[in-house]
Amino acid sequence: MKLTRRTLLATTAAAALAGRSQFASAASPPGDVVGKVTVGYQGWFACAGDGAPINGWWHWSNNWGQPPSPANTAIVSWPDVRDFTSTYQTAYANLGNGQAARLFSSYDQQTVNTHFQWMQQNGCDTVALQRFNPTGGEGPTRDAMAAKVRQAAEQYGRKFYIMYDATGWTSMQSEIKADWTSKMSAYTSSPAYARQNGKPVVCIWGFGFDEANKAWPADVCLDVVNWFKGQGCYVIGGVPTHWLPGNEDSRPGYLDVYHAFNMLSPWMVGRISDIAGADHYYNNVNQQDQADCNAHGIDYQPCVIPGDLQSGHRRHGDLMWRQFYNLTRVGVQGLYISMFDEFNEGNQIAKTAETAAWVPTGSGFRALDEDGTACSSDYYLRLTNDGGRMFKGQAPLTSVRPTAPMG
Repeated sequence: MKLTRRTLLATTAAAALAGRSQFASAASPPGDVVGKVTVGYQGWFACAGDGAPINGWWHWSNNWGQPPSPANTAIVSWPDVRDFTSTYQTAYANLGNGQAARLFSSYDQQTVNTHFQWMQQNGCDTVALQRFNPTGGEGPTRDAMAAKVRQAAEQYGRKFYIMYDATGWTSMQSEIKADWTSKMSAYTSSPAYARQNGKPVVCIWGFGFDEANKAWPADVCLDVVNWFKGQGCYVIGGVPTHWLPGNEDSRPGYLDVYHAFNMLSPWMVGRISDIAGADHYYNNVNQQDQADCNAHGIDYQPCVIPGDLQSGHRRHGDLMWRQFYNLTRVGVQGLYISMFDEFNEGNQIAKTAETAAWVPTGSGFRALDEDGTACSSDYYLRLTNDGGRMFKGQAPLTSVRPTAPMG
C-alpha cells in the first residue's frame, strides 16, 4: 500500500513518540544499507615515497609534486596521526607541541586498517568507497585502494560498496559499465561486499546536478541506472538536495532518473551551517522526500554532515546531533555520513587535531576546540556511534546530544 503524506506524518509522529526509527517498514527490509550507518570514504591521500603509483602528494597539496605547506595545501583540517605506524614529513612548520608536521598515506594498508578499526569501534556499519573516473592517471592508485579497502573490511567486519562519482567523466556512459564489468564487479565475491535485498550495492553520485561537469542528458543517466539494475545490482543515487522539485541544485526533467534508483541519498554538504538550517530541511525537504520515496517504493538515505570545521559550523557536535535527531524522527531508511576522511572540505569524522598543540604552527587550521569546547580527537566518531544507536532504536530519541566531547 502506498503511503499518503498524511499517513507518513502520522507514522513519523509515532516514531518520535516511540523514540525509534521506522526503517523496518521501509520499501526494503534491513540489510547492509537499510537500517545501517554508511560512511563515505575517499581513501585518496598519498604521499611522496609511499609506493603509490600516483607518486605524489595526492589530495594533500594543490601541486602534488611538492609537499604540502601553507602556500601549497588542499586541506582545511589537520588529522590526528598518532595511530598510524607510517607518516610522511611535510613542509609545514612543526606542530604547536614541537613535533614534526607529518601526514598519513591512504596507500599504506595500516592506514586503511586503522580507519576501519575506528569504524568498527564506533558503529560505522558500511563504507561507500569513492571511485572517480578510473581511466586516467589516478586509475592504478584507485584500483589499489579498492583492494586495500576489501582487505580492511573483511578484517574488521565492515561492509563496503563501490560508489562511482561521475563528476567530470566525459565518456561515463560506456566507461562506467566497462569498469564495473572488467574490474569492480569482482569485489562482489567478497563476504564483506554490501548487499541489499540480496543484491550487490552500487552507488552512482552526480546525476541531475545543475553543474557544468555533470551535464549528461537524462536519457543517458537513466540508461546507466537501468544497466546496473540489469546486472542484478541494488543501485543508490547520490542526487541533488532538491531532486524532488527539480530546482535549485537539480536540473529539471530528471525525476524519472531519480525514481529509477532503489535508494536515494541527497547531497547536503554546503547546504546547512547551523541548527536552524537543519530544522529548515527537516520541515521543508526531508519529510517531503520520505513521502515521495515511500510512494514510489524507494529507500531514503539522507546525508548527515558534521559541519565544516574551518568555518566554525560544528557547534561542538550540536549541528550533527540535530540531523541525527531530525532524520530519526522522519523515519529514514539509512544514514550516510558525509564524510569519513574529507579533510579537504573539513567535514571529516576521522580523528582530527584536538587543540593548537596538534596543528602546524602558523597554518591557520582550526582544531576541534575552535569554539572553546575541548573535544577529544575521536569525538565525531563517538558522536556517530551514538547517533546511529538512536537511529536504530537502540537508544532513546532525544534532541539533547548525549555524547561527552571529551572521551
